[in-house]
Amino acid sequence: MRTSLFVLAAAVTLSFASPSMAQEKYKPEYRLSTVLGSAFPWGKGGERWAELVKEKTQGRINIKMYPGTSLVAGDQTREFTAIRQGVIDLAVGSTINWSPQLKELNLFSLPFLMPDYKAVDALTHGRVGQEIFKVIERAGVIPLAWGENGYRELSNSKREIRTPADMKGMKFRVVGSPLFNDTFTALGANPTQMSFADAQPALASGAVDGQENPMSVFVAAKLSTLNQKYLTVWGYVNDPLVFVVNKEVWASWSKADQEAVRAAAVQAGREETELARKGMTATDSSVYKTVEGLGVKVTRLSPKEIDEFKKLTRPVVQKWTKTIGADLVKKAEADIAARK
Repeated sequence: MRTSLFVLAAAVTLSFASPSMAQEKYKPEYRLSTVLGSAFPWGKGGERWAELVKEKTQGRINIKMYPGTSLVAGDQTREFTAIRQGVIDLAVGSTINWSPQLKELNLFSLPFLMPDYKAVDALTHGRVGQEIFKVIERAGVIPLAWGENGYRELSNSKREIRTPADMKGMKFRVVGSPLFNDTFTALGANPTQMSFADAQPALASGAVDGQENPMSVFVAAKLSTLNQKYLTVWGYVNDPLVFVVNKEVWASWSKADQEAVRAAAVQAGREETELARKGMTATDSSVYKTVEGLGVKVTRLSPKEIDEFKKLTRPVVQKWTKTIGADLVKKAEADIAARK
């Protein structure tokens, strides 16, 4: 009888203790990785996610942001692996940087696939985006929401670029993805892969002639002071961002907190995307005017001029379609064609 009472008392104690015991699994602080800091929309998106999570979980989940991919010594291409391994708890990551580990993410880097923001939204918020999320989850990481780094425009120190011939022999810094090497090589340029941190002194010294990045990066990083006096708006690639959580970390949270973190990611992603696009729309082109005010010559390519670049990069698209998956590329093209 005494034994039965002891077991009953223990069970009652455990039933009352279980919520607090579950809460004890939570870390005092979670590490969030981003490439760019709060001077950029990308970093602001990470900051906003952390704020919203703290608010929506009543302080149960506290997040500290580590910009500059400092948790992986600045190596952007190692970030996704570090998330899977648990070195990083959460991240707002680039589809470009994670494409070496997830071949399907190269879809967004196919040159001239997405001609406008409606095309980007058709992919990220449609069936293609859902399929990409399944790919990420199968890799052991929980995807929650989309953000955006933006369209990557072309700048250089030497001359105005209107045709592929204008790029011939010019040395451009590109991100660490073989697809970008192929694209710039096809256009007659000389691509060189390096981190953004290394690219800035290389541009300043003239060791590298040009680079490609979203306008928010061009402005915030003050690339006009690094000899980047010519800017070509060609919209050849957009770089969607993904808000993700390590699988084990995600499983350690209650269902309610999981939903709170997801809702926070969706809200932060929406706000970050709006910020990334600000001043670069048909109704508001203030960013380009700001850049022109810094002494930069801004060249906007016409659809006919862009077609010349498309023709030369068509073999790159065909080559990488085999890597990405023909079915996925076909879906993307169909959804973009149907966006209007």
